[in-house]
Amino acid sequence: MQRQVRTTPRKRPRQQRSKDTVDAILDATTRVLKQVGFDGLTTNAVAEKAGVSIGSVYQYFPNKEAMVSALIERHVHEMNAAILGELARVATMPVAQAARAVIELTLSAHAIDPALHRVLTEQVPRIGKLAKLRELDNISHRMVAGLLAARRDEIAVDDVELAAFVLVSAIESIVHRAALLYPHMLRDPHLVDEATRLVTRYLGVPAN
Repeated sequence: MQRQVRTTPRKRPRQQRSKDTVDAILDATTRVLKQVGFDGLTTNAVAEKAGVSIGSVYQYFPNKEAMVSALIERHVHEMNAAILGELARVATMPVAQAARAVIELTLSAHAIDPALHRVLTEQVPRIGKLAKLRELDNISHRMVAGLLAARRDEIAVDDVELAAFVLVSAIESIVHRAALLYPHMLRDPHLVDEATRLVTRYLGVPAN
């Protein structure tokens, strides 16, 4: 029987000094992970990079799996914040402008640290964080479905839930492929143009 590896922190930091220590540990985990990958990641290397004792690392994280798990949660939170912070502004735009804005937001969120995103995506099944990615996907789905529902009279689709699934799947596929294989494309305005054209034609609205 395979041993169950703990991927939750030993404890959550409460005081600012403790939060700073955890942030330093996770920042160091990021650097080591991008340099040597998950297999080369060790708690000792992280402690050295973070400038803390190995005891400080183990005070919060039982193993490297727990550190990577916390890193995934922090990365997803940063991506969520980048998208949701602009939602109110996007909600008031015409369909074509809203589509472009959502695509730009999604690309920008994945451009926060594409190298880290690539490494973490590779480790998500291994760490057991598929539920966290589903949470992010559900947020994106609800956001798009809400935008479509508010504009039923302007678009040429009947089932906004299904349309939201199709659109989120298509854009996420484009963005993830760019993030994993062609990170320079995350900031390419031509990619935004083409993805916007894809969405607006599917919805049956003018691109401009």
